[in-house]
Amino acid sequence: MLPVYLSYFAGDKSEIKAKNTLLKAVAFVIGFTVVFCLLGLFAGSIGAMLKEYKTVLNIVCGIMVAVFGLSYLEIIPLPFLKGVSKAGNITGVLSAFIFGVIYSVSLTPCVGAFLGSALMLAATSESAVRGLLLLLVYSLGLGIPFVMSALLIDGFKGAFSFIKSHYRVINIICGLLLTVMGVLMALGVLSGF
Repeated sequence: MLPVYLSYFAGDKSEIKAKNTLLKAVAFVIGFTVVFCLLGLFAGSIGAMLKEYKTVLNIVCGIMVAVFGLSYLEIIPLPFLKGVSKAGNITGVLSAFIFGVIYSVSLTPCVGAFLGSALMLAATSESAVRGLLLLLVYSLGLGIPFVMSALLIDGFKGAFSFIKSHYRVINIICGLLLTVMGVLMALGVLSGF
């Protein structure tokens, strides 16, 4: 995912400027962080309203997260997680911010299952503030690699190649982690977060 999006931020190879790429990456991260935090606030608020149905909420959310994990393992196909595949031209900081907002809403295949899982966890947290904080941490976990990669764009070419060549293994590990997390949520183990 990183190489594709960074190529949009960098533009033509002849015009790559590290500072410009970094500013666009930061604007992109801020764009999706704003939307994800609002979603976390909403999910936490809904969870707080459904406090008396905590056990049912844990089970339903846990099952959904486990299904997301099984989709990563390609056991249960979920085509709606595919999202958009083209970013278009990102010409400036404002367009990078807008792209971050669009990216957050489109639920691209790389984050759809994990975003859904974070929102399910936020909903079971029973607090709007906890929901917001959970999604802020999620956004930072997603955004920091974007910013670091933009900062060190030339040095990460080898790492990008490694990730591309091991993409299937990474998906299997992610799918297993999501499935285990879903089971733990359904059992109420993660309800204290």
